[in-house]
Amino acid sequence: MEATFVLTAEMDDESFAWLDGLRREYFPPERNVLSAHLTLFHQLSPAQVARLRSVQRPCAPVELRFDRVVFLGFGVALGVRSAELERWRSKARAETGGEFSRQDSQPWKPHVTVQNKVTAESARQLQHALARGFSERVGTATGLLVWQYLGGPWTLADRIAFTGNLKSSPQMDLLRRG
Repeated sequence: MEATFVLTAEMDDESFAWLDGLRREYFPPERNVLSAHLTLFHQLSPAQVARLRSVQRPCAPVELRFDRVVFLGFGVALGVRSAELERWRSKARAETGGEFSRQDSQPWKPHVTVQNKVTAESARQLQHALARGFSERVGTATGLLVWQYLGGPWTLADRIAFTGNLKSSPQMDLLRRG
């Protein structure tokens, strides 16, 4: 069976700490096998991953706007707006080629899930509670993280920075530990 990979945006340390804190607080602990993440592609083949490095990417961190609380039916997420990241994702999709999953073929709706796999009522209550005190926050995407999907948990396979800076980050450390 061919390996499957997930591509996420690496977020600045402050944004990651805030989002991961929300996820740890509200995600059912027995189901929370991942840290907070902003998924760009849910299922990439090894060939598509190999072509990622040839896709021109930003030379500096990209602005992310966490602009709304989103009801997911059985969970809650924070919506993300980033015109530059959306342009890069479209370009990467065109240049990596190959087949894309049904999920990755749909219009991209960037978000970071902070709660999932709960009742609709619990999700609606959290959405209302978070929305009451919510104000837009600005962060950045500093690069790309390529994860091998392992049927639940992920393992870090590659890191592609938007700049030459490849220092370790709390996000990578937490995600690597699982």
